[in-house]
Amino acid sequence: MSLSARPTAYRLSVVAPCYNEEAGLAEFVRRVQAVCAQLGCAHEIVLVNDGSRDRTLPVALDLASRHPEIKVVNLLRNFGHQAAVTAGLDVVSGDVVVLIDSDLQDPPELITEMIAAWQQGADVAYGQRRKRDGETFFKLLTAKLFYRLLKLLTQSDIPSDTGDFRLMDRRVVEVLCSMRERHRFIRGMVSWVGGRQVAVPYDRRPRFAGETKYPFRKMFAFAIDAITSFSVVPLRLVTYLALCILFLAVLATLTVFVVKLINPAAFIPGFAATMLTIIFFGGFQLLALGIIGEYLGRMYEAVKARPIYIVEQVYQQRDGRLAARSPASVPPMTVG
Repeated sequence: MSLSARPTAYRLSVVAPCYNEEAGLAEFVRRVQAVCAQLGCAHEIVLVNDGSRDRTLPVALDLASRHPEIKVVNLLRNFGHQAAVTAGLDVVSGDVVVLIDSDLQDPPELITEMIAAWQQGADVAYGQRRKRDGETFFKLLTAKLFYRLLKLLTQSDIPSDTGDFRLMDRRVVEVLCSMRERHRFIRGMVSWVGGRQVAVPYDRRPRFAGETKYPFRKMFAFAIDAITSFSVVPLRLVTYLALCILFLAVLATLTVFVVKLINPAAFIPGFAATMLTIIFFGGFQLLALGIIGEYLGRMYEAVKARPIYIVEQVYQQRDGRLAARSPASVPPMTVG
């Protein structure tokens, strides 16, 4: 990406995935609009309803009916956070795009600093967390271990202590939208694109309302997606583990042989050899099959080439009234 001068007049798109966020959505929109008013820029706010089970959609539609700059993308069901982010990116029209969750843990006011970094030549300005208030010690510990492990296993320079909260130049967004893999790790994909990427540090706040949408089960699945999407190191580890287990098996066999020479009655005949074989080789085979299976499963999903998400309707004001567009009228990239 080049360091060309940024325009003083620009259009800002804010993409916010929403899942069961009825209690805080109006406050989120109010704060984003306040930031946009301070910047004095043309803007749009894209709210992506990811199959919410509460009143998130009616609240979003009410906001859209009163504010023409709001666009609501309603997905047919819950496709997950990364798919919802992709759905929003596919319909934006801005020169610069901000990804932010609608739970207000990431402050919309930081967008001002991100815009300043973009105007100084940054292609990506990502929020980097200094503190994470309202989160458990276990979540903080696992997040730190995850980012350190990811840095060891991948070749992409994925910054530590970051989420998807970031600003991207339009060129980065277009490259990102052309990457249609099903198991998505947006922050890693953005890092892979390259360009000038700068950190904007901030303190993460507790949720404004509601509860976390990322329990341990989803966090673990997300970590697996991240590692398998950006690294083949686990496959290489299978070879290294095989060599280590082979060495240990040889060492154990020699130990058993020596013990048998010293005390022939030390083992039940055949027991030692059987147990060593089962423990070492059986365990390794299961581990190897599990790792290979993860990659094969992702290849299987990719070969099926199903849509990343399905749009039910897109809502936006037309001639002063809220109107809905069917998926057929959405650009082809949006549904694939």
